[in-house]
Amino acid sequence: MTTNGRFPSPFEVPTPEGCEGWKDLYPYYYVFSEDRKEFEDKRFWFQDSMHHPEPLYPFDTITCESWWVALGQNNTRVFIVPPALGIDQRVLNGYLYITALPVANPDDIPARVGHFMERAGYYFQNWDRLYAQWVKKAEDTIAELKAIKVPDLPEMEDLETVVRAGRGITSAYDLVVAYNRAIENMYKIWQLHFEFLNLGYAAYLTFYGFCKNAFPDISDQTVAKLVSGIDVILFRPDEELKRLSQAAVDLGVAGVFKKTIQPDEVIAEMGKSDAGKKWLDELEKSKDPWFYFSTGTGFYHLHRSWIDDLTVPCLAIRGYIEKIEKGETLSRPTAEIRKERDRLAAEYTALMPTDEDKKAFQEQLGLARTVFPYVENHNFYVEHWHHTVFWNKMREFGKVLVKHGFFKEVDDMFYLHRFEVQEALYDLIGAWGSGGEARGPRYWPAIIEKRKALFEKLKAYAPPPALGEPPEVVTEPFTIMLWGITTDSIKRWLQPQGTGDSKQLTGFAGSPGLAEGPARVITSVEELKDVQPGEILVCPITTPSWAPVFPRIKATVTDIGGMMSHAAIVCREYGLPAVVGTGFGTKNIKTGQKLRVDGSSGTVTVLS
Repeated sequence: MTTNGRFPSPFEVPTPEGCEGWKDLYPYYYVFSEDRKEFEDKRFWFQDSMHHPEPLYPFDTITCESWWVALGQNNTRVFIVPPALGIDQRVLNGYLYITALPVANPDDIPARVGHFMERAGYYFQNWDRLYAQWVKKAEDTIAELKAIKVPDLPEMEDLETVVRAGRGITSAYDLVVAYNRAIENMYKIWQLHFEFLNLGYAAYLTFYGFCKNAFPDISDQTVAKLVSGIDVILFRPDEELKRLSQAAVDLGVAGVFKKTIQPDEVIAEMGKSDAGKKWLDELEKSKDPWFYFSTGTGFYHLHRSWIDDLTVPCLAIRGYIEKIEKGETLSRPTAEIRKERDRLAAEYTALMPTDEDKKAFQEQLGLARTVFPYVENHNFYVEHWHHTVFWNKMREFGKVLVKHGFFKEVDDMFYLHRFEVQEALYDLIGAWGSGGEARGPRYWPAIIEKRKALFEKLKAYAPPPALGEPPEVVTEPFTIMLWGITTDSIKRWLQPQGTGDSKQLTGFAGSPGLAEGPARVITSVEELKDVQPGEILVCPITTPSWAPVFPRIKATVTDIGGMMSHAAIVCREYGLPAVVGTGFGTKNIKTGQKLRVDGSSGTVTVLS
């Protein structure tokens, strides 16, 4: 897989057996190509297994294609981030690879600093006002998406609204417009996604650099502690589950969850009593918007949300009821974390040599704490609330195409790229308008069946973690802080699998503390039900909707992630040790093995 300290060239990686034709799934610009080989072969690419761990369904590329533009434009065209351009993307054998683009000429950086200070500085100085404005824009965008009506094509247009009202346009136009508005809406929410995000990271990284310069021996963990104790909206869905758990106990219907956690059975049992019906009323109060919470990253259509499937909420409520009945608290240790945070801030302020230095430290700290919640909050609005509505809105178009014979199943929609869906819709309205025959019913089913078989092959394929020649030293801050990719982790990737100390893994020290316990390796949300109290969660990454599992576990180990990854942030807020970005945790650790997780040093030891 690797030679001479480098990963394979994207032009040398063979197509997996049976996966011939995979490039047909994606637009021409999204794959490595001979005409851009000189550029592409010089870059270091890594697989984005944090956000896109699975092969990319053709339609689902709308999420990564959207952040490709939105992230980059805010660095390059809006805020003019001094050392960094955007993140480029390519697909190889169905998997997404990305590369951070630096400013090509270092001499350009000083001029960019001035632009950045003026533009980002305005946002930092007006953060609260602009953020309140952002929340309204995000909520309005979701409301616009919900309001889109997906019409079917009638045998005859309505006499009153079309003919007598002289409307002049028909359901064919409405259908195409509805699709285009929905696609534009996805582009729009991702524009908003990055309005603040890069600034949030930049403010934290500036504070991080200030601390490292002022206190060379300060640990990454201590810097993170100084901004911990946050109250973010991303915890609210979990808080709603705790509220529903307490309501079940108070109403005397907690026993329902001891009989079953199957959502349909829970609903049916609750409906048999007045107390149960009151609990169902409480459930309805929580659903909108807090159950628009994907069980995955939100980037894929196939990860359903709590609003679609109550399995995860029911599982979590049963666990919370058990804790309530044992007299255990459901609260996060926020007060203790804030007390420790404030103690550290006071001590480090006191160490500053001058009043001017003290003031600068406090200003940097205050800004980092102000912007830090956005790093988590945006995720609920975009990847969860909006995307849940979006995927279901797309299924409405899928139903129309199923009805007219283009697809066998609604979710066949996602085996077409969004541009292909537009072609199919035009084929449909062309035949409807002319009274002729659409080609789609004879064209798409065979292609979709072939693509389904191809996807099964791609899922079984193990993509190389990176492509091309890695830099001698990884310095790009987002790559390190978010993805957890460092010079050391790249060296581990370059080692042949099965070598080295199989009893110990190293990664990012995501959240401090020491814990020992049995491992529970899970790779999908369906396995969350298997996690037992006191176990150590070992997984590729965690997603926000996994929050209910954190009160049950002793520590977390992930394959992917850095200091700013979700797993690291959440574990710090729960006071749990975490080692993130180990690279091979889910491959090297087996369920039941006893582990020691040292979240302060970033090591995981297999004890037995």
